Amino acid sequence: MTRPASGPALGPASGPAVRPASGPAVGPAPGPAAGPRTPPGPGNTTHPTTARPTTLRPATVRATVVRARDAPGPTLVVRLDQLPAGALALGGELARLRRALAGTPYARLNKIALYGPAARPGRDLDYRFVQALPDGRFDFRTGCGHSLLACVVAEGRPGPVTVRAVTTGDTVLCTPEPGPVPPHTTPGPPPPPPYAPGPAPSTPYTLHFLRAPGAPGGLPSGRPVDVLDGTPVSLVSYGNPYVFVDVRHLSAHRGDDALRDRLLVLRAEAARLLGHPPHSALPKIAAFGAGPGGLSVRALTVGGWHPRLALTGAAALAAAGALDGTVVPPVHGPVRTPGGPVTVTAGPDRVGVHHKRADVLDRLELPWRVHATA
Repeated sequence: MTRPASGPALGPASGPAVRPASGPAVGPAPGPAAGPRTPPGPGNTTHPTTARPTTLRPATVRATVVRARDAPGPTLVVRLDQLPAGALALGGELARLRRALAGTPYARLNKIALYGPAARPGRDLDYRFVQALPDGRFDFRTGCGHSLLACVVAEGRPGPVTVRAVTTGDTVLCTPEPGPVPPHTTPGPPPPPPYAPGPAPSTPYTLHFLRAPGAPGGLPSGRPVDVLDGTPVSLVSYGNPYVFVDVRHLSAHRGDDALRDRLLVLRAEAARLLGHPPHSALPKIAAFGAGPGGLSVRALTVGGWHPRLALTGAAALAAAGALDGTVVPPVHGPVRTPGGPVTVTAGPDRVGVHHKRADVLDRLELPWRVHATA
């Protein structure tokens, strides 16, 4: 894969999916296996390894804060060519980057998107998403459709843009929708200087996930229906792995807290079944109800209820409805959510999520400290 001149290659992070915020990946450190050192001697050019002290090289990066209209929070977007030489964008560096947001309106931001020119023909951008978890860790294996759109908006490239999500393997075609562009309507007062909001109005997009709903891997358990803790669910992997459950099987769990707790139990059961660690953000989970007016959905995100439905959740819901035997009925058109409708379509070779908008809130210059050996 082609590596940008001044930053890391965009590709799935090696090692475990979740890394602690203040140190290396959980598990053995990368590199040669430990073993006895060979002393120097005649005919032997191997010399003892001497540990070199670790230092932190200060630098700065330019970043863009983008808020997708239906997302639970903004995304910090960084181009790879803005990273200093030697940056790996792993847990320790990202934790310090988040700490640099203290004292700004974005101190609680928990979504980071890294992107650059595509390494493969037929795509425009490669994109990697990192989810900050409540315990200070980072999940490098999940996807986020709203943060993918944030990269497209931050880049400002006109016309359709094809993005490869390297962490999930999805190829997504982001197409501006025709029609007049509405005025900038991001709620709330503008943040204080030097965090000036971007002036560009928001353009609606349709995001086409260019994969057939029935493509291999769509049912990660190999079954359209699984029973978790006595409850029938469908496990569908499309954009992200999702657990879908009919609210008719949750009638004993009244109220937001009881419903949330039950969904968390089912999510944990699904995580064990699919091999995800218990502290991972995966799989996602959503409860749906079918009625005369169509489907209504409530979904969880990291830290609580999603205000609407994740963009990947909308795509996975439509894909699940297109598969025979799942608990999800066919989905086409608006889906009701607590924050308003989300419109999806499913075709033989793709799923579309429509009328998605994102706004540039800020362009920042932030410190970035790189681990280096002296």
